[in-house]
Amino acid sequence: MVPSKAEKVLRKIEDEARMGRLPHPIVGNRGKILVEVIRENKPRRVLEIGTLVGYSAILMGKELSSDAHLITVEKDDNSAKIARENIRKAEIPPTVELIVGDALEIIPKLEGTFDLVFIDAEKSEYLKYLQLVENKLHKGSVVVADNAENAPDYLDYVRCSGKYTSKHIPAGAGGVEVSVKL
Repeated sequence: MVPSKAEKVLRKIEDEARMGRLPHPIVGNRGKILVEVIRENKPRRVLEIGTLVGYSAILMGKELSSDAHLITVEKDDNSAKIARENIRKAEIPPTVELIVGDALEIIPKLEGTFDLVFIDAEKSEYLKYLQLVENKLHKGSVVVADNAENAPDYLDYVRCSGKYTSKHIPAGAGGVEVSVKL
């Protein structure tokens, strides 16, 4: 089977990370967990907090339907520029909107609700990100937090607030926390 353009871009990013030119993206079991969540829930509106170079946006995008809308937020201008080019080259089916800026300032300005939120940014801000997006979630919305073990206040909130059912899936550094809005 011939790899898709998206798969080729993903492999290139993985190679760059292996050579130490980029931070390691959400690969291996952590990436598989994210893909499984998308396949199970078939989200139409997705918010990604922390784009970096676009790896997870492409990984999610190749699983999303052509009528889906993925909004991804990246704070760093240079990373956003690289991500924009990677996403363009990947030719993934959904509409992808990359917003450059601080997610803490951008999230309150976003309109509509989200079926899926993927958080992979500043670990110390995970809880703030979630609380800002909470009013844009509906019953059944899924929040996936990468490296969540490094965000103990976030974990305490999703596990004990009574607003979510949440499970930790060990995978790589810090694992993945998958929470469903009640």
